[in-house]
Amino acid sequence: MKKIALIFALGLFVYSCAKVPLTGRSQLALVPSSELQPLVNEEYQKALKSNKVLTGTKDGQMVARVGNKMAASVEKYLQDNGYGELVKEMSWEFNLLESDQVNAWCMPGGKVAFYTGILPITKDETGIAVVMGHEIAHAIASHARERMSNGLLLNFGVSALSSAMGKNPTLTQQIFLQSVGGVSQLGMLKFSRKHELEADEMGLIFMAMAGYDPRQAPVFWERMAAAGGEAPPEFISTHPGPDRRIERLNANMPKAMEYYNAVK
Repeated sequence: MKKIALIFALGLFVYSCAKVPLTGRSQLALVPSSELQPLVNEEYQKALKSNKVLTGTKDGQMVARVGNKMAASVEKYLQDNGYGELVKEMSWEFNLLESDQVNAWCMPGGKVAFYTGILPITKDETGIAVVMGHEIAHAIASHARERMSNGLLLNFGVSALSSAMGKNPTLTQQIFLQSVGGVSQLGMLKFSRKHELEADEMGLIFMAMAGYDPRQAPVFWERMAAAGGEAPPEFISTHPGPDRRIERLNANMPKAMEYYNAVK
């Protein structure tokens, strides 16, 4: 039995490995998108119903305009580089919600929400593109799915997971919810520093692909750090420190500028 479990485990990990676009990092992908997305859609609609959506305002239209422009550029890159199946998983939505929170988030599948509290720091379309690129990157890199996959293994182990998958080809909603602590957290998961830095790197290039000057990204994070004072905004409270973030952005700037110069 132990041998069978080991063979299953090895097969599971081989089958469930994916690569992150742009960075090429290998990641665990036990949670099927088909299982995840209906739950995501339900929770996104709850978020829209529980907040005032400012779609028709000038700011709301600007958020949607930047989001759609960047999504189109990202999808073209994915299609051109063999990630067509990932494009099919995306169902983009970009909404501005009325709230004093200095925050933005993106659920799997490209369900994005900005809060009005972050707009004084973004200032303009390029500032929005900095944040938008970071959030889109979380979706393209499937960071939520990776975190949830790791949570499944942590909470259930290979043997319990193999039993569950043996009885049902798809993960049951009950097991899924237990592993991630509730679907209501999907849009605002506290990603690891590794994920945050990867989203920064990818987001920098995504904004450049869409024609937004990536050199404004470090400038935005300087404004964000200055706005925090002793109590940092929620958007950076669990993220890498601003100094480290800016250092990494500047290190990736030459690569981003190649994309930016190509579309100018």
